[in-house]
Amino acid sequence: MKIDLTETTASKINKALVEGRRAVGTPAIGMVLTLVIVTDEENAYDALKAANEASREHPSRTLVVIKRVSRSPRNRSKARLDAEVRVGTDAGTGETVVLRLYGEAIDHAQSVVLPLLLPDAPVVVWWAVNAPKNPAKDPLGALAQRRVTDAYAAENPVAELASRADTYTPGDTDLAWTRITPWRSMLAAALDQAPCTVTSAEVEGEEFNPSCELLALWLASRLNVPVKRTTSAGPGLTAVRMQSSCGPIVLDRPDGSLATLCMQGQPDRAVALKRRDTSELLAEELRRLDPDDTYAAALKYGVERLGEPSGKAATPAEEPSAAAEAAPAKPAAKKAPAKKAAGK
Repeated sequence: MKIDLTETTASKINKALVEGRRAVGTPAIGMVLTLVIVTDEENAYDALKAANEASREHPSRTLVVIKRVSRSPRNRSKARLDAEVRVGTDAGTGETVVLRLYGEAIDHAQSVVLPLLLPDAPVVVWWAVNAPKNPAKDPLGALAQRRVTDAYAAENPVAELASRADTYTPGDTDLAWTRITPWRSMLAAALDQAPCTVTSAEVEGEEFNPSCELLALWLASRLNVPVKRTTSAGPGLTAVRMQSSCGPIVLDRPDGSLATLCMQGQPDRAVALKRRDTSELLAEELRRLDPDDTYAAALKYGVERLGEPSGKAATPAEEPSAAAEAAPAKPAAKKAPAKKAAGK
């Protein structure tokens, strides 16, 4: 069921939500969170589709904020709010409100969103495109317990990661980090099988790929070894090679779908490691709303090396890094992977 509202208000939108629930026979609110999506008109369809698919696992009220700039100078200052309310099968397993803001309302999006938040429920804000430099200080980001960005959607993904490191606040996360969860799990499992000492590592993937950068930073921060960043034709992240006291450990995925894990003394194993859709990435992020300390440590570790020529190795520093001092259980190291990368 869809209800279109023109030049409306938040109270009228809430009333339409109640009427819509009654019309489809679901008067109770069974949603676990409010998901606020900030996007533009061009990317709104894809973002909303991903949110609806993720709502099958996390029923939520989805608020899509689209800021529209009028081409007419006479109408640019006139505040206006149009809304499209969707309930039932048109809104996944929750409720959806598409908000189009015009004129002065664009600068006060938080005032429009605030009355529509579910009471006593967590709030997650996802910037599908054009994320602010400091998500925690953004008016909409200040309403949320969790703030999701995507460096891959930025014009300069590597510079975007550096900006994220400078402004990191507990609760921030990025889909570029979520994309490498299966890689991190597989590499950690491989090292658990063979208690070896890793002496160096290499991360291979597309140029300007933020996920490759984050994986290299994660390996450098956790293993305290030199990590080399090399480029390939992709797709996305294609291989991780580690030299260890037990011989080489290689996780190779040349086609973006099926990977091969090679360890000395063991048969090669095929591993399903497909590139995941945005809906799967979003669903994973909605499973946990507490700060991701591992992401924070990887993001801040040696981030000054981001954007250096590919192929140059990152080496441990003589003095402990700030990240190492904050977590004394880990060996000290300051510098991270050399890189130039981009994507999943």
